[in-house]
Amino acid sequence: MMRRLALCVAAVLLAASPARSEIYELPPEGYDVIGAVSTVTARYEDTLVDIARRHGLGYQDIVRANPDVKIWLPGEGTEVVLPTRFVLPPGPREGLVLNLAEYRMYYYPKPGKGEPAYVYTYPMSIGRMDWETPLGRTKIVAMAKNPAWYPPQSVRDEHAADGDPLPRIVPPGPENPLGSRALRLGLPGYLIHGTNRPAGVGMRVSHGCVRMFPEDIEFLFRHIGVNAVVRIINAPVKLGWDGEALVAEVHPLLETPQPLVEESLQQVDELDADIELPQAVSPGKDPLTQVTEQFISATAERAGQLDWDRVELLVERSDGIPEAVGISIKNAAASAASE
Repeated sequence: MMRRLALCVAAVLLAASPARSEIYELPPEGYDVIGAVSTVTARYEDTLVDIARRHGLGYQDIVRANPDVKIWLPGEGTEVVLPTRFVLPPGPREGLVLNLAEYRMYYYPKPGKGEPAYVYTYPMSIGRMDWETPLGRTKIVAMAKNPAWYPPQSVRDEHAADGDPLPRIVPPGPENPLGSRALRLGLPGYLIHGTNRPAGVGMRVSHGCVRMFPEDIEFLFRHIGVNAVVRIINAPVKLGWDGEALVAEVHPLLETPQPLVEESLQQVDELDADIELPQAVSPGKDPLTQVTEQFISATAERAGQLDWDRVELLVERSDGIPEAVGISIKNAAASAASE
């Protein structure tokens, strides 16, 4: 059975310093769910953002799971829900998978011979509506420690209009929004990087790049490499098996994104043929339609039955906390087709 690994154990195994990612052993075939929901008691000095960071969660994660708790002053003794149970995203379990709707990434390192496979999961920030993070399959093409930031003209114009002009080059240091580490993607102009404003991790605040907590990007930087596959998806609904149970995880749909700005496409360099250029993101499908599509996929080789009343309640809630919404059945005639 799957089990959650203590971070200190993982650090010893990987010879790494402590990080705040969630680390799990990949579940066996027939299981698509990792982790467990738990609670923690807030201290007097805590904010929800503090608690989230300590437990590998981002802003949206913790706020949606605790709608009745004050963000900046939960209050000493308040029980805070930690939504650290996840349905693994659809598609191949390799490299990095970034699910924009979830504000979360999953890293699948290649296991050593005879060793178990693990998955690491991190909260992340994504692009604002006017600076969309693109979808597609790409890879890491370069890595940099203490990078300088060369703000594009469009960003400099925006800052200038707000009375906050930017220099052409922002050197490494506390004022650099890239933080201490950056991974350059094959999608021209896009990075996965740290931040000098960690409170914004888990929100839609960037100019299209993906931001991570400083400790998370430093940990990832040590264990990933150039040419690692990166897949960027927008899956607000995830459905998978947890033994005999079908489990759904539902997040709010991202508001309709805008097409990529032409400037980013003008930066095309010599890209490998297997890299897909970013595309404009189309409006999301209705959540119930997405549940249906994923149910058909999940039951292609294993019959199952959904409880649509539970599905509708979960979609209405859309808080990102997974819940069982169906079961495995032995009678294939009552599978997806009959639903």
